[in-house]
Amino acid sequence: MEPFVSDFYKGVLFAGVDEAGRGPLAGNVVAAAVILDPTKPIQGLADSKKLSEKKRDALALEIKAKALAYCIAYADVAEIDELNILHASMLAMTRAVNGLTTVPEHALIDGNRVPSNLVCSAEAVVKGDAREASISAASILAKVHRDAEIVALAETYPGYGFEKHKGYPTAQHLLALETLGVTPIHRSSFSPVKKILQR
Repeated sequence: MEPFVSDFYKGVLFAGVDEAGRGPLAGNVVAAAVILDPTKPIQGLADSKKLSEKKRDALALEIKAKALAYCIAYADVAEIDELNILHASMLAMTRAVNGLTTVPEHALIDGNRVPSNLVCSAEAVVKGDAREASISAASILAKVHRDAEIVALAETYPGYGFEKHKGYPTAQHLLALETLGVTPIHRSSFSPVKKILQR
């Protein structure tokens, strides 16, 4: 992968930032910020959605072991419903950057928007998870963490298939919503959930 910038480009310490979980009907939206160590390269970093679950899990462990710093943060269902998913995603990313134990001088944010109230300067990088290693690493950590979180919730809320669809609006999930009803981890502001609640 051709990096968009180096983590230590011109001596500036960069953090890559990405989120996971904008589309699901249930669960938190999770963000990660990662400062990679240029002396400890990680092979195979890519957009988390293009990697197998097994590969993501292995890379997540390697990222945590080799990164100079990383932080995983989230905005919960109540915040998603209050703020809307875009602003909740921005909030989660702000929490991830500001939670880093090593304070970056600059943050590279996947997408076309920059969160507010960051501890450092930042820029948006469109398709950054495919163009910059540190954003790819953040993408992987966010997705692996969120998937594990929602799979664990499948035990608390059986019958919805969270362990399979991770909260996304699949046919199985929509049918379960119709038959079993809405749970506390569902996002009431999302259309399919909202329609059921309004009946």
